[in-house]
Amino acid sequence: MAAAVALEPWQTAAPRKRRSAARRPKQREATPRDPETDPETDSTTVLRRIEEAQRDLLVSDFWSSALETINRCLGKHGEQLPTLERALPEALGNLHLDASPEPAVACDSVPGETPASGSCLWKCVCYGLGNFATCVIARNQLAFLLLLMEKCQIPRSRCCLYDPVFSQLEIAVLNALGMAVLGENEEGKRSVGGEPTLFYMLHCGTALYNNLLWSNWSADALSRMVIIGNSFRGLEERLLTRILQKNYPYVAKISKGLEELELPEMPQYLDVFNDTSVHWFPAQKLEGLPRDTWEFQEEPDYQDCEDLEIIRNEAKTLEPQP
Repeated sequence: MAAAVALEPWQTAAPRKRRSAARRPKQREATPRDPETDPETDSTTVLRRIEEAQRDLLVSDFWSSALETINRCLGKHGEQLPTLERALPEALGNLHLDASPEPAVACDSVPGETPASGSCLWKCVCYGLGNFATCVIARNQLAFLLLLMEKCQIPRSRCCLYDPVFSQLEIAVLNALGMAVLGENEEGKRSVGGEPTLFYMLHCGTALYNNLLWSNWSADALSRMVIIGNSFRGLEERLLTRILQKNYPYVAKISKGLEELELPEMPQYLDVFNDTSVHWFPAQKLEGLPRDTWEFQEEPDYQDCEDLEIIRNEAKTLEPQP
């Protein structure tokens, strides 16, 4: 379960983000390609490369350090959930990060394997992964997700993914891994439905995070979420305050109701996980926000938003307005 893919040497001082199709629709063709890729790539080859990526990740300093960071966040998050929902942070708390890495899970294992006794009740949602069959960065991100779910004892059957650029080959590979691919572009508008949910959204457009927050705009729902994705602090620093408040009001409003831990920056995976943080929403902070914070619940539409970095659901966009 690790990543042995050699990335290109880092050449610039400023971190360079992957602009996947979920973020920059016009740049799909610019996605970094695996030099080994050819038109005849099949699911067996892709599965093998994912497994190789998992192996490399497992023996990297980044994996142990990132897992420690996530462990700290989930441990704090679990303190505010009922005892029944604490299985995930407790499982992580029992990890021995300095121990010899466990062997990678074979990619031909039975999909949706039965979780171990006492496994958690969490579910996982992944948006904007990109073309992992041809992109080394996306493949490493998928490898990390698979490793993290195993450590957290989240069954693969409780993970769903969506990216409008997924090929039929990639959908088949994800299904073979026991994961579900959503059939519709939700634009990130998914409610946790009362269940603790891990959202894995690396290098996604700001609108996707804004939509996700809108769909869970209550102290109860937000307190059940953990988001691994773009640093919210970084979003605030890069966007003008008036733009953030106008176009992405839910991201702007939640800044004082969350806690954020940055994933470590290490050269081998800098292109893969740059500007990535773990976010959670302490119930005490959420309950302390001004009452009018929760009164505004207008659905985002982005009609006047320039450079929108997500792919819209065309069917919904074309629906006549009442």
